[in-house]
Amino acid sequence: MNFLNLQVTQAELLSGLISVSQTVAQIVLVMTVAWLVSAVLSRAITRISKRTRTSKRSADEVKRIETSFRLIRFVSRLVVWALAVTISLSILGISVAPILTTAGVSGIAVGFAAQSLIKDYFSGLVLLLEGQLRIGDIVDIGGVAGQVEEMTLRYVRLRQLNGDVVYVPNGAITNLTNKTTDYSMAVIDVGVAYRENLQEALNVMESVARELASETTWSTRILAEPEVFGVETLGDSSVILRLRLKVLPGEQWSIRREYLHRIKQRFDELGIEIPYPHLTLYAGQDKDGKAPAFRIEAPAGAQ
Repeated sequence: MNFLNLQVTQAELLSGLISVSQTVAQIVLVMTVAWLVSAVLSRAITRISKRTRTSKRSADEVKRIETSFRLIRFVSRLVVWALAVTISLSILGISVAPILTTAGVSGIAVGFAAQSLIKDYFSGLVLLLEGQLRIGDIVDIGGVAGQVEEMTLRYVRLRQLNGDVVYVPNGAITNLTNKTTDYSMAVIDVGVAYRENLQEALNVMESVARELASETTWSTRILAEPEVFGVETLGDSSVILRLRLKVLPGEQWSIRREYLHRIKQRFDELGIEIPYPHLTLYAGQDKDGKAPAFRIEAPAGAQ
């Protein structure tokens, strides 16, 4: 009996070893296939990304595409290995349903706790795919203006004019103004005195704009003929005349400064007055009480 029991025990042990070996072999096979599929997908995505980068695209577009493909590569690996782990658990005889149920409940709890973070990532993905922002763009996000230095799926980093760095979470971006998409407009308002000939002043403004556009330094930055709108506003002390120039993205500020510098010089040469608010002080009256004895005029705000 002992001999028979020993033979049975050895047979069971051998059967168990064979079963374990088969299970281990199946798991190794699943993991190997997962590794191969992941490698093939990663290589295919990398090749597609390289082909896209060799196309005629701007540096910002290339960076946006690379970020998109990096995200696709990560998601594809995550899906492949998640399937591999699920199949391996099934091979081991472990029911996946309770694990998935627990993971689902835990995921809901984590989702509620980190909903702002999840919102940031989803908003960043939309910004990235739609191309609303690019590195180097000058934007206004909810009243915060600056140049885009970095974009991630979680935040946008802006560098303001005074050098301050502002981090804006993607989920908080509800109102976005991009000042450097495709082209920009330099809108220039110039005030002249009411007694001046408005048509003459408009002709001078257009002439200065055309001279600026004809110079080599500025001609490559100005994309179209100047647009003279005419009278924009009848102000308290001046008539506001408006002109607009279509320029390269981000060049509107430098061109506007140069134009204002030149128009001031030209108006001074031609004697066209650019008025400023005056403050008139009346001190006393004459004997009849009809007119001031004297008056002093000074710019408004002068001490």
